[in-house]
Amino acid sequence: MAKYSDIKGFTVQTLSSDTAASVVATGSWASAADINTGRMECFGTGPGTAGMICNGTPDGSDGNQVYDTEIYNGTTWTEVNNTDQRRQDGASAGVTTSALVTAGYTTSPQGNSAFTESFDGTTWSEETNINNAAQGRRGMGSSETAALIASAAPSNNCELWNGSTWTELNNQNTARSGQGTFGTSTAGIASGGASAPYVGNVEKFDGTSWTEINDLNTARAYMSASGTEPAGLVFAGNVPPVTGKTESFDGTSWTEVGDLGVARMYGAGGGTQTSAIFAGGSPAPTKSNAEEWTTTPSALFKKTVEGQLFFNSTTNTFKETVQDVPTTAWASGANYPAPVYLISHFGTNTAALLAGGSINNPGGGNSQNAYTYDGASWSEIAELNSAHTEHGGFGRITTGAVVGGSLNELWNGSSWTESNNLNTGRGNAGVSGSSSSSGIVAAGEASNYKNTEVWDGSSWTEVNDMNNTRAALDMAGTTTSTIAGSGNQISSPPQAPIRNFAETWDGTSWTEVAELNTGRTSSSVAGADSSQAIQYGGQTAPTSLVANTELWNGSSWTELNDLSTATNRLHGGGYASASAALKVGGSGPPEAGFNTTEEWTAPLTNKTITAS
Repeated sequence: MAKYSDIKGFTVQTLSSDTAASVVATGSWASAADINTGRMECFGTGPGTAGMICNGTPDGSDGNQVYDTEIYNGTTWTEVNNTDQRRQDGASAGVTTSALVTAGYTTSPQGNSAFTESFDGTTWSEETNINNAAQGRRGMGSSETAALIASAAPSNNCELWNGSTWTELNNQNTARSGQGTFGTSTAGIASGGASAPYVGNVEKFDGTSWTEINDLNTARAYMSASGTEPAGLVFAGNVPPVTGKTESFDGTSWTEVGDLGVARMYGAGGGTQTSAIFAGGSPAPTKSNAEEWTTTPSALFKKTVEGQLFFNSTTNTFKETVQDVPTTAWASGANYPAPVYLISHFGTNTAALLAGGSINNPGGGNSQNAYTYDGASWSEIAELNSAHTEHGGFGRITTGAVVGGSLNELWNGSSWTESNNLNTGRGNAGVSGSSSSSGIVAAGEASNYKNTEVWDGSSWTEVNDMNNTRAALDMAGTTTSTIAGSGNQISSPPQAPIRNFAETWDGTSWTEVAELNTGRTSSSVAGADSSQAIQYGGQTAPTSLVANTELWNGSSWTELNDLSTATNRLHGGGYASASAALKVGGSGPPEAGFNTTEEWTAPLTNKTITAS
């Protein structure tokens, strides 16, 4: 009997616009009514339909400060009562009916200001001065009775306002001026800022202390922000040059969304992640400009889901939602607890496990330490039974292994167990696999530089050799589908020559495939199987480090965005996805270990399906 699907066929959802990662991703800036008094280095607060702007300077000169205050109702700006002090480049918090301004720079009297004023929607009232006068400070808070004032370089001092007094709090980790701040006095975000040079550092305040979290994609200062942690926006600022870039925060990471219509800095902004206002700013031709941020109504929002097929009726195209590896760039992550290199690693960028390696600090040496990474912070877990370096890891965060030399340890999600060793012990081998019961090791520094062994959960079995002898190569994939790239041939002199060879494994034999563009050794690799992988970092000569990232698409290698810092000695296993990788530690001359982390996360992109 015929199947209904054979007769009728299949259908896909029809949409008038592409899917989006979140509601905020559908947002955009649009021109709003001009403010009455153009200005820069001004104060601002409030959502897109109820914003406020005050103080500042029309031309950037200290002697031309204003105390004008304007309120926005979603359509027009209305002048209301002036502030008591003229000033610029200070801090504000609250909403239009309950706001606070403090600090900044004033010419009457001349110098940094400690003056504090509150606004009740109609009039301004003088309050207790802040303890530390400074320009470049920024504020966050829900009302004039609960505000947090962040640091201004060179001090990293922060203060809390409770409606009557200022109390000094735990300092920020990095002192900087002109940050983008949003949130409340007990849950806030401070991002970027000027700290010689401008930085992308982001810190989260929990009511007691500051914790460094994922950086902005674009380091900048003198920007504005809106939102309530963990959902906010940062926009505008100086990179340099002046920028209109907008980034949204989801509690963990930053995503670039729609840019401002006019790039600028030193403006006044406020609101939420879905409704914000930005007015004033520099350069001079834009000082009276205002823009409003809104998102598409939720009824029209269609969330991006990987693998989704749909028909876009506006563009008359069929589309598929895929992770777009070629568009990815490296972003800073949380630092590893200590400088380390040649560490074993496996997992993904939000569920990684790293163990052992060489610790590069006073009293260092080979390590037994193990940590997991959740995309935001490191957590110490059970130590290895033995210290090791130049070994490799395979598996996932709940089930994996560390192998090499005369060491084989299995991870069950809570503890390490010593297990059967390789038939041929070796260091600096290629290592990959999907779990503690399924792994593969090839080549390395041993008596036979090509030999391959497969792990079935209880024992190692020798299988067909690689085609090329080498060590410090990198592998990613499974025991039936692996890509191995680069490395160096062990000869005289040591570590020469460096290779750009690549081979794939199909579960039975190795096949030579297209060579990498940049031959290297001691790099790192990430990929789920032999159809797609990235290789990054390493060295092309004993003192020549590289930051290159290359994508393997199953047939050829393509150069992508580089690491921020050229690094070697990253070798130690393969991450499980070409769209979710990490660079942790490594080293650079003169034998200096790093503790920096970089994250590689491919965005979901709607790709047009074309006939092949």
